[in-house]
Amino acid sequence: MNVPFLDLKQQYQQLSAEIQARIQEVCESTAFILGPQVGAFEKEFADFLETPHVIGLASGTDALHVAFRALDLQPGDEVLMPANTFVATAIGVMLAGGRPRIVEIDPGTHLIDYDKIEVAITPKTKALCPVHLYGRACNMDRIMEIASKHSLAVVEDTAQAHGARWKGKRVGTFGEFGCYSFYPGKNLGAYGDAGALSTNSEALALKARQMRNYGSEIKYHHPEFGFNSRLDSIQASVLSVKLPHLASWSQKRWSIAAHYNEGLQQLHQAGKLTLPDICNADEHVFHLFVVQVGDRDAFMKALQEKGVSTGIHYPVPFHLQGGFAELGYKEGDFPIAEEVAKKIVSLPMFPEMTIEQASYVVKVIQEYLG
Repeated sequence: MNVPFLDLKQQYQQLSAEIQARIQEVCESTAFILGPQVGAFEKEFADFLETPHVIGLASGTDALHVAFRALDLQPGDEVLMPANTFVATAIGVMLAGGRPRIVEIDPGTHLIDYDKIEVAITPKTKALCPVHLYGRACNMDRIMEIASKHSLAVVEDTAQAHGARWKGKRVGTFGEFGCYSFYPGKNLGAYGDAGALSTNSEALALKARQMRNYGSEIKYHHPEFGFNSRLDSIQASVLSVKLPHLASWSQKRWSIAAHYNEGLQQLHQAGKLTLPDICNADEHVFHLFVVQVGDRDAFMKALQEKGVSTGIHYPVPFHLQGGFAELGYKEGDFPIAEEVAKKIVSLPMFPEMTIEQASYVVKVIQEYLG
């Protein structure tokens, strides 16, 4: 049996008729940029998130960039973020002129360590950027409490957690902004690059809408500095087709995660493999199912030989990469994140995955590690 890491073709085949019809509508209307499909999706996604404003953008990275620009981040202003995240989190801050200030991660969840946030705050700190990594909701009670205490803005990186909740409230709706990526492999994915911001603030929503379109809401009038970061109508139409399925897809992901957790529990208890905490179906939408093993290369090779594809998210912490040398961090500054990065492996996870496929993955791992 072959088990892909992700199967976008299968999802497309299930939705192809509706998707093709929606794309044809866009082509026939020729409203390719900021057409009615964009406004329709923004309204649909806002309703899904239970928030008043969604602004469609060209990518998740642009969402972070626009968010920090809209908050008037100044050169040298610091934004706290976890050591374990995709580089886009840091890039969004740096494009806006700010400086990422890194916080160590919790070894159990791989999310930001809430107990270490306040120690990292300096007079230059202007914002917190919690990352709902792998689809797991951060503890937004702790985040908002710290932010309120120190008068910090909160920009949530929600690129991997579409629809996850913290105590009943959708992540991405707690702070000033929630930032979403609709990269094709995400839980809600477009057919190209796409992203969005969510906000509860009408003033911030207006500012973000202007920024995405050269600083303009009215053609050739530019009250804000801006650039070109517009969600196009074809991508919006694809997302509108997919959005009604997102809740059921999230439940299927959680079911696969529960199956993995049950089947691999003995290996976890024996110390041969470390499993993620399952939480509950509201708090974790399992964009990724990430385990830890000792000899990662051998583990991944053994699974590949049996037809099971895996991934690594992420093999090298961003603070140790050349593109971020100016931040001044060095190896050993965040030992938990650095050690975790050497052991993590992402198992196959997608909503069209069958229990038979998940059982096969469990069997292959049991045979190799057992």
